[in-house]
Amino acid sequence: MPATRPQPGVVTGRHIRLEPLTRELLPELYAAIGHPEVFAGGYGGGPMGYRDTEQGFVDWAETYYQWDIGNPYAIRLVGGPAQGALVGTTTLGDFAPEVEYAHIGWTAYDPRVWGTVVNPEAKLLLLGLAFDNGFGRVKIQADVLNERSRAAIAKLGATFEGISRRDVRRADGSWRDSAVFSIIVDDWPRVRAGLEERVATLGRSGPVVMD
Repeated sequence: MPATRPQPGVVTGRHIRLEPLTRELLPELYAAIGHPEVFAGGYGGGPMGYRDTEQGFVDWAETYYQWDIGNPYAIRLVGGPAQGALVGTTTLGDFAPEVEYAHIGWTAYDPRVWGTVVNPEAKLLLLGLAFDNGFGRVKIQADVLNERSRAAIAKLGATFEGISRRDVRRADGSWRDSAVFSIIVDDWPRVRAGLEERVATLGRSGPVVMD
């Protein structure tokens, strides 16, 4: 089937729900990810991209997210005492249907859900969305200095392709090198099985709790 940008809509898993990110949700998103430690590893251009006020974050977000050309999502918890809590954002974007290419990125989570079922299930849902819509290659990348994100991407089962040098300008004006990974449609059965197993294992501990 020809690759086609997915229609924006809600995608629901066992533990999280992806819903289209709107500007009206930005104050709620700021409460979740507006923390220095989220930006310290390279998100939003790195530490200098951090905004310490809600209005500053809203202004910054206007040009950061792919509002018109991508599918940005808010991530909410499903079930448990924190049902409905907005805990992060991620985007399926950089669509190039002619070469069956898409990119998962712009991803950040409330530090309270780091290491939980949230990230693997978000990737499971987004990758399924991409491949179900005919895409053949999905790129995931991180600042080469962000060891935590690089390890998380590798743990998904993605293949490390190399370093794209002088790839993206950081908020402080310096240039970052990007560690580039990909998952192609041939990898998907293996990667999907691994993610489903991780989601099941992490899910056995019960719903995500926001301390």
